[in-house]
Amino acid sequence: MRNVLQTVLALRVVAGANAFLPTGLSNQISNGSPSTINPSSSSFSSTTRKSLSGTNLSMSTPSAAILVPSWDDVKSKSFETQVGSALEQEVKSRQQGKGSAHVQNTLRLFNSDQTPKITLYRDHAGWCPYCQKTMLLIEEKEIPIKIGLVPMRSYGDKPREFLQKVPNGLLPAIEVEDGNGNSQVITESQVIMELLDQWHPTSAGYKPMLPEETDAAGTSRVQQLARLERELFSWWCTLLFRPEGPRMGGNMFDMLKGNGGGKMSGAMSGFLDCMKKVDAELTSTPGPWFFDKDHPTMIDFIYVSHVERMLASCAYWKGLNLRDPKWNLKGLVAWLEAFEKRENYVAFKSDYYTHVMDIPPQYGPGYDGGFEEDRVKFSRSIQGRDGSWSLPLPHDDPLQPLYRGPPLPLAVLESMGLEPSTDGTYESCDKDLMAKACRHMAGWKLAGNGSKVAGFAARGGPMGAGNPRKTFGAELADPYAAADGNVEPYVDVALRIVCMALLADSATPDDSLATSLKASIPEDQTTGVISSLAYVRDRVGVPRDLPLAAGRQLRAYLNWAIDVLA
Repeated sequence: MRNVLQTVLALRVVAGANAFLPTGLSNQISNGSPSTINPSSSSFSSTTRKSLSGTNLSMSTPSAAILVPSWDDVKSKSFETQVGSALEQEVKSRQQGKGSAHVQNTLRLFNSDQTPKITLYRDHAGWCPYCQKTMLLIEEKEIPIKIGLVPMRSYGDKPREFLQKVPNGLLPAIEVEDGNGNSQVITESQVIMELLDQWHPTSAGYKPMLPEETDAAGTSRVQQLARLERELFSWWCTLLFRPEGPRMGGNMFDMLKGNGGGKMSGAMSGFLDCMKKVDAELTSTPGPWFFDKDHPTMIDFIYVSHVERMLASCAYWKGLNLRDPKWNLKGLVAWLEAFEKRENYVAFKSDYYTHVMDIPPQYGPGYDGGFEEDRVKFSRSIQGRDGSWSLPLPHDDPLQPLYRGPPLPLAVLESMGLEPSTDGTYESCDKDLMAKACRHMAGWKLAGNGSKVAGFAARGGPMGAGNPRKTFGAELADPYAAADGNVEPYVDVALRIVCMALLADSATPDDSLATSLKASIPEDQTTGVISSLAYVRDRVGVPRDLPLAAGRQLRAYLNWAIDVLA
């Protein structure tokens, strides 16, 4: 046992510390999928085989040995994949202010070669709906801007430097430099969006986000839609964050059969009636947007960040799937699908699990109610308790359609030859090739952050759970927890094996992978490694860490590894 631990610790020194994103699951991405590493395998370069040949762990039988690659070796392997190569190039472009939209971008130049004089401060995890709508406007207009990433209060402490600029800590905020060393800070998303639109007019080549001042009818429509959005938000809060009350009949949805036989609470009826008004406004224009434009405008962004959260929360707490055809919200569904075809929207789009974890610390706890049978089914699916986070994964998600638009960054899809159909969807793409692209993206992310992922995961070890913690509102926020030093070396080894499994060509982990993982973890460390893998699994954030299509692979491989060790 002592020799095993010494060998593993030596491996961690060889692996080195890779650069990691500041906080959260971006620092923890790991996928559970053990594999026996054969240095003579054709999947390794001669250099990799040479570096692996001197690294082995004693197994339970004296004659056997496991060869485990260092994180440097795994990272090199990830670079050899088409997906990894494309992502490395994309990272370089984004660091220069170019490339695609991404939740961790800190500079957006688009076609400009000037240093921006505006800095946007937004939340680093992609939880804040007001930051999201502001970023969507910036991406659509292609406004050059610097970006400062700040945690929300519910997730961690805000940096002192930020609080010196914004004493109340509100997000989003912009800081505008005047060129003379002075700057002004402005808060409130609505004000920020209007100013950004005003400062970047159509006369300078930017897309319009509001009607012209001379367009009285357009301005009136924006104001009317804004009032309707507040009405919808109010009904959502009434439905979700208060006890729902008794069911009653006599509403416009009585003809819909199902869990409630057409009957529903007053809060549910009011919310759906209001959503029907929104749907009518969307169907009143020729295209999918609130205005007859070929692109979304400010009012679309104002709506979508909260509608996205309504979809997740209504499914989870109320058993209400707003995309279900039975609700006949055709305008809403077409609008959502139009958004989901835009890479700059998908880059900031969360999944249902992330939302149901980030909503309570921002709005308060949600109350169960609505359509009970579907509520139980949907909540189990969203939390992965129905097998939906386990291998083999179904191709699509029944609640959260993955392929109505680009499920991964376009650079990744193009590297794999995955092209959209004429309608902009990816539903007709080769399923195996798509799954491989998703796995390889998850493997690339883990490989680039591996040793720190292991340290993060080990917070979930037996001794990690015992160290002092500072309490935050978010259930899964744990920024000051220390790793369990006893289990961390074994978690590190397990994650390296897992990462190689993700980067393999096979869609199904080979039996030898399970053998390798079980042999790598001593019996007295198994419980700690399992709890560490579960700790990471429950903190996979979308979009902070990965898009959902890759993130679900992460969760499934982690569960596979947990099952193997259990």
